[in-house]
Amino acid sequence: MLFRSRTTGQLNLFADHIETGAYLDVRKDKALPDRAPLPRPDLRLMQRPIGPVAVFGASNFPLAFSTAGGDTAAALAAGCPVVVKGHSAHPGVSDIVAQAILAAIIACGMHPGVFSQIQGGNRAVGQALVQHPLIKAVGFTGSLGGGRALFDLCAARPEPIPFFGELGSVNPMFLLPHAMAARNGEIAAGWAASLVMGAGQFCTNPGVAVVLEGEDATVFTSAAAAALEPTAAQTMLTDGIAQAYHEGRDRIASSKGVQEVLTTTCNSRNATPYLFTTTADDWLANKDLGEEVFGPLGMIVIARDMDQVVEVAKSLVGQLTCTIHMDAADASDARALLPILERKAGRILANGFPTGVEVSDTMVHGGPYPASTNFGATSVGTMSIRRFLRPVCYQNIPTDVLPQDIQ
Repeated sequence: MLFRSRTTGQLNLFADHIETGAYLDVRKDKALPDRAPLPRPDLRLMQRPIGPVAVFGASNFPLAFSTAGGDTAAALAAGCPVVVKGHSAHPGVSDIVAQAILAAIIACGMHPGVFSQIQGGNRAVGQALVQHPLIKAVGFTGSLGGGRALFDLCAARPEPIPFFGELGSVNPMFLLPHAMAARNGEIAAGWAASLVMGAGQFCTNPGVAVVLEGEDATVFTSAAAAALEPTAAQTMLTDGIAQAYHEGRDRIASSKGVQEVLTTTCNSRNATPYLFTTTADDWLANKDLGEEVFGPLGMIVIARDMDQVVEVAKSLVGQLTCTIHMDAADASDARALLPILERKAGRILANGFPTGVEVSDTMVHGGPYPASTNFGATSVGTMSIRRFLRPVCYQNIPTDVLPQDIQ
């Protein structure tokens, strides 16, 4: 029910958004025929749809990020036909949703070509879709490897097209000293709950906590382990996701300088939580520790002082989110971090947890690479419509010839 409501809610949000006309970004410069030394022509600008869009559905959100998900909603709202490549993890759900879209198309008397969905096949099917000459943009939610392969295909076409990939991140949290001293256990419990939500299968899963060494770090680590330990095994969505989680766990566990705090046993499709610690020195020396492990795995990075916390922040690659846990007395340290995190993530939180993405006008779900392939875009919220629009300037076009929206 929750994810169905989210899906229909974002469709309604885009309906309201386009009715206002603000997405067209209409601009006008009146003609100045008597201007010296040169006259100015009548100039008008409006956003126009980019053309047919291919959408690759996500494996972990069969509704909100797939057939009728955010990419599809934004592209249709922009006026672009959509071709969805249904995800092999949930073909039945994809088909049911596609039938609902078809019923709406018939009820509204729309052209049937406004929406299509293809299912099945191997990677060659998706590659053929991306390379089709009529496709003008691609929206994708998934792994870094799969997204990068499609990105390269888009760039290698005779006519290169934009690729909007949301690829995930470790979504680090920075726990500042006064917040740690005041509500250490509360933050640890909240982190544990966010970490295991949905078996950790959220692209905004906060996989890393950066703390200052000392007694508070020790207490926080113990509290997080205690909160995670009772978590029962959860079934992951696909065999492939589960295998990748197990491989990521083994990679982290065997890394130099990493200490196991909570180890569990999981196999097959099951996921149980794991908790590790490492020093900021070892984190900074090993870039592999900053790679996403898609599942309920947490890493605590222990820094010597705030200077090293800042150094860890500077070392980050692009993220979807970064979080600062702070009290009022931490404001100075937060001000030092914020300009760095602004360059690293699309969304910055204070005293919260990033699992759960509000669908709204102000939301940014994206970030510098490898969080996404287009740092200036978002895949959630009304601003995501901009991905599928392009500006057109009309110069001295007679009013009765202009599109109605700009007359």
